[in-house]
Amino acid sequence: MIDYYDENVIKAKAIQSLRPNAEFTMRGNTIIWHDTNQTQPTDAEIETEITRLKTEYNNAQYARNRKEEYPNIGDQLDALFKAGVFPDDMAAKIQAVKDKYPKDNS
Repeated sequence: MIDYYDENVIKAKAIQSLRPNAEFTMRGNTIIWHDTNQTQPTDAEIETEITRLKTEYNNAQYARNRKEEYPNIGDQLDALFKAGVFPDDMAAKIQAVKDKYPKDNS
């Protein structure tokens, strides 16, 4: 997860988004550009990208809320398996794991 409250972290994320695989370091709020294959983004480009990334993050709040309240993915898959919803080959793989590691009913 990105720390959207740390401006240096979001600034670095914006640069990575604008210039994938760019070689740079951050010293405080200062960008030290090492990349000879890509040009350093301008401050305006970075600020625009920061705004876009923050908007994208904020618009996905529903997904973060859902993730916290959804049942564990293992429980979801187990329920689907027990309901017989999986294709036969996937059901066979799951059953093989269940057989290998049976539930302790003690």
